[in-house]
Amino acid sequence: MNAAASTTTGPTGHRPATTGRFRWRVVDIVIASVIGVACAAVFLLWNVGYEAPSSLLTPLLPGVQGLLAGPWLIAGVLGALIIRKPGAAIYTELLAAVISALVGNQWGPLTIVSGIVQGLGAELVFLLFLYASWRLPVAVLAGAGAGLACGINDRVLWYPGADTLFTSVYIASTTVSGAVVAGLGAWLITRALARTGALGRFAAGREATTRV
Repeated sequence: MNAAASTTTGPTGHRPATTGRFRWRVVDIVIASVIGVACAAVFLLWNVGYEAPSSLLTPLLPGVQGLLAGPWLIAGVLGALIIRKPGAAIYTELLAAVISALVGNQWGPLTIVSGIVQGLGAELVFLLFLYASWRLPVAVLAGAGAGLACGINDRVLWYPGADTLFTSVYIASTTVSGAVVAGLGAWLITRALARTGALGRFAAGREATTRV
């Protein structure tokens, strides 16, 4: 969880010009773990709660049930927005997935594979922006990245014989859900937490009044 040091100041004011800003501190690991555990609780609730809306959506259009994927994608985006270090999205999403798998769910150990893939989808977006921008558009893109990765992964693992219509609708639905629920949702949660003072030791907390 270490990366090269940097002394460059970003034009957006969204990153501190401190040496070793990519280096994980103990508090980063602790809070990222707390985020992962908290999101695992959300996963466990949604593992059951999604079934009713899924049964309503599925008959409307094959694949549209992908709109329900968002709650499973929020851990990675939320972790990255708060920790702001390389690997945070993968770590928090994977930790939540591991806990969900260990507690027990209908998808078993493949939940861990999903956690890695979904976390990677969000992580790559933050990497694309060199971990230097944490604004709403980037958060939404990261959520969409997690959703796109989720849709492709699910298509391969769970719907191997799906036709083109299902595949297109499903991946589009998971991407939209990721952008809205995981991207926008995680950004709003981060701002809400920052305003309480709970993130005072993080740049996200010190920038609570940052413009969108």
